[in-house]
Amino acid sequence: MSNTTNSARQRIISLLDEKSFMEIGALVTARNTDFNLQQSQTPSDGVITGYGLIDGNLVYVYSQDASVLHGTIGEMHSKKVAAIYDMAMKMGAPVIGLIDCAGMRLQESVDALNGFGEIYAKQVQASGVVPQISAIFGNCGGGLAVVPALSDFAFMEEQGRMFVNSPNALPGNSVEKCDTANAKYQFENNGCIDGIGTEVEILTQIRELVCMLPGNNAGGGREEECTDDLNRICENLEGCVQDPRLVLSNIADDNLFIETKADYAKNMVTGFLRLNGMTIGAVANAGVVFDENGEKKETFDKVLSARGCNKAAEFIQFCDAFDIPILSLTAVEGFAASLCSEKNLAKAMAHMTAAFANATVPKVNIIVGNAYGSASVMMNSKSIGADLVYAWEGSKVGMMDATLAAKIMYEDESAEVVAQKAKEYEELQSSVQTAARRGLVDLIISPADTRKYAVAAFEMLYTKGAGEPVKKHIAK
Repeated sequence: MSNTTNSARQRIISLLDEKSFMEIGALVTARNTDFNLQQSQTPSDGVITGYGLIDGNLVYVYSQDASVLHGTIGEMHSKKVAAIYDMAMKMGAPVIGLIDCAGMRLQESVDALNGFGEIYAKQVQASGVVPQISAIFGNCGGGLAVVPALSDFAFMEEQGRMFVNSPNALPGNSVEKCDTANAKYQFENNGCIDGIGTEVEILTQIRELVCMLPGNNAGGGREEECTDDLNRICENLEGCVQDPRLVLSNIADDNLFIETKADYAKNMVTGFLRLNGMTIGAVANAGVVFDENGEKKETFDKVLSARGCNKAAEFIQFCDAFDIPILSLTAVEGFAASLCSEKNLAKAMAHMTAAFANATVPKVNIIVGNAYGSASVMMNSKSIGADLVYAWEGSKVGMMDATLAAKIMYEDESAEVVAQKAKEYEELQSSVQTAARRGLVDLIISPADTRKYAVAAFEMLYTKGAGEPVKKHIAK
């Protein structure tokens, strides 16, 4: 192992279980000698690579060393990263990349460009085979921004910088006007950052996430021992229905819910929880974000947005690839209405609908509020493949709000007639009981019993198979 001590190595040591890191390729240095590069010291060629454990789980890791040619990527640097990917895919373990890089090494030109391509190719090859996690601790610009975007999960340290074009290179912009490279801007806008924080917080979040995920796509999901009461009653759950983060935390084993892409498309919540020790992926509509004091921090219309649909679709596809069952909480009343949404929403809705319909893992939907129109159909309904659909008492399922429907159908009638027809419409067409009679809802449950029924549902679906059953016997 190299005697070099730097933040790149310290990050690995802080991330992994104590004394578990084993370095690979420690003696590798740059081969290129152009532009006096041979006069520069390039220990490990600017990237430390190896493997270790996180809570006993095998992981492969690379950490870029900004003290060596600013962490730039050259020929041998990229070959070391590619080799780590090859080993991870063979052994079936996640890859974690700790990024702190000034980009492509100019002295190596075409070799460096080829190196970028080799890393991209390995990421694509590993996609859906082993989980990929990236964390940005320094610069991540230009073509390197593709690396966290190709990862399944990505994090940014508060002082990290991610950009395709620097803020000053954007027409009419500057860093002072809008710092598009900073962590907050990227977290809220680029759609691939799952969390920001201090270095310690980021490494902690990665450890938590690794302990929730299966190591590869052949492991059949992930299960741990559960000590929480499987029949635990969740009191007053209906009071936090507008913020499904609270609902998911309440029903989860030990109240642990790990949200992904938390500040992006906040009207659609995605993340992981455990039910009876089994890792479950959750997708939920949100109308409110509460702060730590229980006050409303932000409110949203209960609609599907383009960003929210794309966020949900990518998450569902990840879960399906790694045999992680899916739980959805539905409370949606329509579609976002704006010029921007109209340009992007149809394609995004198709993306999410296809992701739900194509997923072959166990799928459970719980209607927790108003489920109106085709927007509710797209949210893991029975008609697009949900295995079980439950609904809370007091929820509504139908075409639209009953009063609005009555106004449309009886636009020339008096207010009294409209009110009477609205009452009839709600009883006949917006009642969850009506949906249940038609088999579109399997059971109407008390909100307090949500954990109990969710646990039982996924236990029953544990042996779910995809497609038609294999058989030789022919019915006579």
